[in-house]
Amino acid sequence: MTIQANAKVNLVLRILGKRTDGYHEIETLMVPVTLADELEVVVAAGTGITIACDDPSVPADTSNLAWRAAEAFARESGLTFRTSIILRKRIPHGAGLGGGSSDAAATLKALDALLETKLGDKALEKIAATIGSDVPFFIQNKPSWCRGRGELLEAAGQLPPTKLLLIKPPFPVSTAWAYQAAGAGRRPSEPQRLGGLEICNDFEGPVFQKFLLLPAIKSWLFEQPEVDAAMMSGSGSTLFAILRGNAMDLDRPGLAARATERFGGSLWVSECSTLSS
Repeated sequence: MTIQANAKVNLVLRILGKRTDGYHEIETLMVPVTLADELEVVVAAGTGITIACDDPSVPADTSNLAWRAAEAFARESGLTFRTSIILRKRIPHGAGLGGGSSDAAATLKALDALLETKLGDKALEKIAATIGSDVPFFIQNKPSWCRGRGELLEAAGQLPPTKLLLIKPPFPVSTAWAYQAAGAGRRPSEPQRLGGLEICNDFEGPVFQKFLLLPAIKSWLFEQPEVDAAMMSGSGSTLFAILRGNAMDLDRPGLAARATERFGGSLWVSECSTLSS
C-alpha cells in the first residue's frame, strides 16, 4: 500500500507550563499542508520490521517513528506480521513540520487497512499517542486544536485554503532543547493577526535568540509585498510565509528565488498549500 504523509504548520503554539509528568502543557492550532512524504508499506508472514529511505540522514532503526508505529500496532492489535516500509522523504527532519510524526501516523493507517483490523480513528489516535505527542493529529489529518501535550484534539472546522512558502535554513532545531530553553525565562512571542485569528509561536523567542538567521529571514519576509504573515512552525527551524491572495501565482516563484538569492543556495524552499479538511 502506498500512502501520503502530509506535513503540518502551527498557526498558534502556546506553551502553558511544565506538567508533573515532565511534558509541557501546550495549546496549538495545527494545519496539514500539501507537502508530503510517501510511504510504501508491505505486510507479510513472519516477524520483524525493515525501513529503507531515500534520505541517508534519516535513521532506519528503532529511533524512526514509523518503525515504532509498526511495533506499537503489532503490540496493540495482538497480531504477528512482518512489516517493510519504503520511505520517500520530502519533508525535512528537524524542521518543525511534523515529518516523523506524520510518517508514524501513515504507518498506523496503512497497517489498519492492510490487516483489515478496522480499528477506527479514535483507537488509532490512542495508539498514536504512545508514539509521540504530534502523532494523533495526523490520523485524521485536518485542522485541529491540540492541547495537553498535543494528544487532546478538537476539530478546528473549515479553514480557507492558503498558499505558503516554506523556508528552512541548513540546520535543524532540537525539540528537546527548544522546550528546555522555552521554560528558562522565555519571552512571549509577538502575535500577528490573520483575519480573525491571532497567530503566535512561543518557541520563537528562545530559538531566535540562538539561531540569528531565523529572525533575519522573518524580518525580510515581512518586507516582501506578497507576504501577509510569517512565523516559525513548531520548534523550528522552518519559517512559513502566508501569501496574499492577489497576484501571488505570478509573484510566488519570484519570492522563492529572491529568498535563495538573499540568504544563499543552502536554504530548503518549498511552495505548498494548507489542507482545509
